[in-house]
Amino acid sequence: MQGEDDNPQKSRKWLEDMSNGLSHELEALTLGGIQIEDVQKGLIRCRFLIPKHLLDKDGNWHAGAIAVLIDDIAAATICSVSGLIKVSVSFNISYFSTAKIQEEVEIEGEVVGHKNALTLVMVRIRKKDSGEMVALAKQWMSSTRGARL
Repeated sequence: MQGEDDNPQKSRKWLEDMSNGLSHELEALTLGGIQIEDVQKGLIRCRFLIPKHLLDKDGNWHAGAIAVLIDDIAAATICSVSGLIKVSVSFNISYFSTAKIQEEVEIEGEVVGHKNALTLVMVRIRKKDSGEMVALAKQWMSSTRGARL
């Protein structure tokens, strides 16, 4: 049986599989091209170049695509600690600014707390060039039966 030290690697593989379309088409569409820079226990850092197919009618990165990306980053971040994929039970996103096609953003997911079966994750998305905050999410997730990787 693999130990807790393998959880960051499990988390990286899960996120890579999601972005490569090995699981769900929606994730492949919204995560395709994500560059995973660092995965540690309770912390994930990625870069992402916003593709044309994720733009809204005004030419901005679509808020729904941002939400899907945040949800998957949060799940992978928790997996890096527990080895489990958890489901969202409370999901709050604050949008601060827009991002355009071919703009690069930095994404950081961090586990910030636990309470019983619940885990709290913060996900921050910033523009790489300016450091300007695009979105900040607070997400409580809970374990599900049979979700072990």
